[in-house]
Amino acid sequence: MNSFFTFFRIGLILMVSFLGLSCSGPDSDEPEDNTPSNLNITITRQGESATFPNGDGSGVINMIITADNATLYKVLINSDLIESTTGLVSYTFNEMGTHSYTIHVSAYNGSQFISDSRTISVYVVPGLVWSDEFNTDGAPNPNKWGYNTGTGTSGWGNNELQYYTNRPENVIVEGGLLKIKLIKENYMGSAYTSARLLSQGKYDFKYGKIEFRAKLPAGGGTWPALWMLGANIGTASWPACGEIDVMEHVGNQLNKIYGSLHHPGHSGANPDGATLMINNATTEFHIYTTEWNSSSIKFYVDNQLYYTFTNNSTLPFNQNFFIIMNCAMGGNFGGTVDPNFTSATFEIDYVRVYQ
Repeated sequence: MNSFFTFFRIGLILMVSFLGLSCSGPDSDEPEDNTPSNLNITITRQGESATFPNGDGSGVINMIITADNATLYKVLINSDLIESTTGLVSYTFNEMGTHSYTIHVSAYNGSQFISDSRTISVYVVPGLVWSDEFNTDGAPNPNKWGYNTGTGTSGWGNNELQYYTNRPENVIVEGGLLKIKLIKENYMGSAYTSARLLSQGKYDFKYGKIEFRAKLPAGGGTWPALWMLGANIGTASWPACGEIDVMEHVGNQLNKIYGSLHHPGHSGANPDGATLMINNATTEFHIYTTEWNSSSIKFYVDNQLYYTFTNNSTLPFNQNFFIIMNCAMGGNFGGTVDPNFTSATFEIDYVRVYQ
């Protein structure tokens, strides 16, 4: 019996030794822990300096990402997923102005990963994508502008008094200016004539900055407007198509500038918007601007911000819009016409779109 126990003890020692070697030796089947660690993220904005802390306006950022044991890096920016095996990533933001973005970074080794995020502010200067400088005398450029013609009481309502024409008496480019002329005259059953130009079917755009430099007509009853309509108006009736009024002015409220948005629930006399009192609206040129993106619509006069509207995906302001320039007379908004009115000119130096 003693020899049996001696043999058993020797066998047990050998088995334990074997198990120990199989768990820790070079031939072990247990996977090593290669989970990436020590994730480092360095982000620089192109052209950033003390003067331009958010970059030079190009919107370009450069990233250097490192992590121990990493074989692949994934970067999520603005719903864009970028993969890199080197950890060197460049990205260009396109939203104009200065905005903050959260950047998510993951370092992978197979299915194992480590993640972190950074928030960075980036400045993007707008680039000119479309314009009319009105530098060629004669009729407005037919490749950029068409016309609505007819009475203000049919087709677009508001009980306006003018008849819109495309005659040179009412619309012409002279001396670097587009001139829309509102005239008191009997024409086709109306007591006044004017013009309404639009880029529908020729140019429309989604998001960006639109800027007009203009001098407004004077006189009680005048109603000049620089504005935009949703390009889907043929299938989505107003106000479902959306309307962005960059500038409206009525001669009976001299120097009061309106910036407005029409959409379902906010049509007619109930728009979202604000007003700004300025000086010399009818004697000097001013710059009227709207900046528009998926999260906001902002209104400016001479670079002074006076109204910010919160945009979201449920609203009609996330599609292409076309441009309209016109001058109405009287109507629901223009009001009472000065009986001494004979004529007035709406002068537009340029219209520019930046993205």
